[in-house]
Amino acid sequence: MTKLKLGPLTDDKPVKVTVELPAAVHRDLVAYAEVLGRTSGQPIAEPAKLIVPMIERFMATDRAFAKARRGAGQPGAGSAERSG
Repeated sequence: MTKLKLGPLTDDKPVKVTVELPAAVHRDLVAYAEVLGRTSGQPIAEPAKLIVPMIERFMATDRAFAKARRGAGQPGAGSAERSG
């Protein structure tokens, strides 16, 4: 079984953001959604819904970001810390 960095998607109140992706990144996003759907047994209807958990995971595992955030004295807020 493939071990992906993303797990099941959670429902949360969204904030609308428009993002332009290069075609190659979009193709990879669609492919990732297909693999995640197969491994989780839950088809991903909208691959764009993966962008938020991917960014959360990226920030949650970026040690330099965590260190800079602590150094700046900013409180740990946001869903990136919850998904840990």
